[in-house]
Amino acid sequence: MAMDSQHNITVGKYLISPLTKLLANGWYACSVSIRSGTGSATHDRVLRLTRLFRTQMAAVAFATTEGLQWIGHGGRANPVASVVSH
Repeated sequence: MAMDSQHNITVGKYLISPLTKLLANGWYACSVSIRSGTGSATHDRVLRLTRLFRTQMAAVAFATTEGLQWIGHGGRANPVASVVSH
């Protein structure tokens, strides 16, 4: 899986990082990392998602939405206002 930090978003104490992988058949698979805490108290949960997508951006959007739902943030993220640069 490839992580592109330009798609990471921060919501409260959580860092949501969509991960994508180009498959041999030309479709994209995705996962999402949900991280909270710092130092030795850092927790990182990775959800492997089963849908496949024709474009990387569709996979990123789906993974981000799933991560937001997992933390209880029902709406879609505003990608411009909440982008985290690393």
